[in-house]
Amino acid sequence: MWRVDPLSLLAGCLLAVLCLSGQARAQSPPPIPPIDELEALGARIGTILVEPSNIFDLDDPEENNLLFRLANWVHITTQPHVIKRALLFKTGDRFTRQVLEESERVLRSSRSVYDVQIRPTAYRDGVVDLEVITRDTWTLDLIARYSRSGGKNSTGFGLIEYNLAGTGVQVGASHVSEVDRSGTEFLLRYGQAFDGWTTLNYEEGRFSDGSRRTASVWRPFYSLDTRWAAGAAWDEWNRIDAIYNAGDDVAQYRHRHKSADVFGGWSAGLVSGWTHRYSAGVTMRDDAYAEEPGEVAPALLPADHAVRGPFLRYEVIEDRFVKLTNRDLIARPEFFEKGLNASVQVTRALESWGSSRSAWLYEARAAGGVTLPWEHDLFATVKAQRQMASTGNPLTQAGFALRYYAPQSPKAVFFAALSGDAQGDGGGASDQLLLGGDNGLRGYPLRYQSGEKRVLFTLEQRYYTDWYLFRLARVGGAAFYDVGRAWGGTNQNAENGGWLSDVGVGLRLSFDRAAFGNVLHLDVAMPLERAGDIEAVQFVVRTKATF
Repeated sequence: MWRVDPLSLLAGCLLAVLCLSGQARAQSPPPIPPIDELEALGARIGTILVEPSNIFDLDDPEENNLLFRLANWVHITTQPHVIKRALLFKTGDRFTRQVLEESERVLRSSRSVYDVQIRPTAYRDGVVDLEVITRDTWTLDLIARYSRSGGKNSTGFGLIEYNLAGTGVQVGASHVSEVDRSGTEFLLRYGQAFDGWTTLNYEEGRFSDGSRRTASVWRPFYSLDTRWAAGAAWDEWNRIDAIYNAGDDVAQYRHRHKSADVFGGWSAGLVSGWTHRYSAGVTMRDDAYAEEPGEVAPALLPADHAVRGPFLRYEVIEDRFVKLTNRDLIARPEFFEKGLNASVQVTRALESWGSSRSAWLYEARAAGGVTLPWEHDLFATVKAQRQMASTGNPLTQAGFALRYYAPQSPKAVFFAALSGDAQGDGGGASDQLLLGGDNGLRGYPLRYQSGEKRVLFTLEQRYYTDWYLFRLARVGGAAFYDVGRAWGGTNQNAENGGWLSDVGVGLRLSFDRAAFGNVLHLDVAMPLERAGDIEAVQFVVRTKATF
């Protein structure tokens, strides 16, 4: 007969419990520290798992229907290596929050990406594994477009694929009919050539009044830590340009243009939150003009001129971005640059290189933003340039732009914008600043006023709803007021040259599931200073990149 010692039995049970507990602890993965702690620990990046997802989430009952299943079946999901080459980090790199956030910004800027999630999945022995989950957009654009602004219609039809077979290649052909011309355009572009960051681009167009051909090989400073950039570009076009007064075409002339640029740049990368970039290159701009048979020529035909010479460019960027929702888009993350972003380029046009005259030319720009009380945001841009005008003389121009966002609730924002520009002496009618229904004054004909000075002020009450029509279009709306004026120079609007204003309301439809998913604007605008045959109500239909 067996006899059991109670103390031995108790000790055995405790030992078994401890062993099972130790095995359970050994089998469960260690916890993943927060991102900032991983960075402080000096973690290195280990395995990177890239999982591109199709357009619609069929695990979501609202997206699991026949139409969306068919769209997923037709669409070829982006290949994982395409997403991986767009990341700013690789296995063995040091883990930082900055590089994760910038990688998300880069991916979200792609036409073919709808959503991005980058997250740690495991951490042990100083190594953190990452998972990159993306969701595609619909990239086949069966173009059938109509737009109307300033009382004029534009149409287009064609076919463009923005992510051919998931490779990132863009190819397409389309026919456009606009105010100035109609014709057919062809596009071929690949943004991950050679090292994965070089863009090869070719475009050609045949139009009712001429043609255009452009080509480039361009490796930009694609991230804040990019150390070098280089590129070459060629652009050539031949077209009829028009001069407008009070919204009417009053003169036309033939304009032939050729330009080319070659540059190389260097940077020390991102250092203490700042990036400084230095570039040098050569540029060519040739412009030739002629009277067009059968058309009324301007009183003073633009003068042929050329700009050829070397240039130097400097850029400085502060790494300070904020991620917001419901500002310029509907229910999608947006990145706003709060830090300083400034650049200056100085070009020396040399007669000995073929310029029509020797001159110092420049372009300068600075932008940034601040957060005001109550989480309001103000963004400002200032710019100045000195370029050759159509008269062949140097022309100086300066301007500014302010944008103000005052969120009232998660679904409502008050928006205001103020911009102004001014030119010095040396320009002609072809160089003057334009203002009308196509660039700010929604209640007036396009190119209604022109001058050497221009001011535009806009107020908008914006609303962002939860409506998501057919899981394809997000819905918003706005009530707006515009006021502005362009004046001075040789081609002023003598019929209605004072301050102009309009009021109106508009519907916004954001087709964010498509690579071509801009925001459709459907506006009704009423001009408050009518003259001549201006219509009492303007219907504006157009697509824009933002709200």
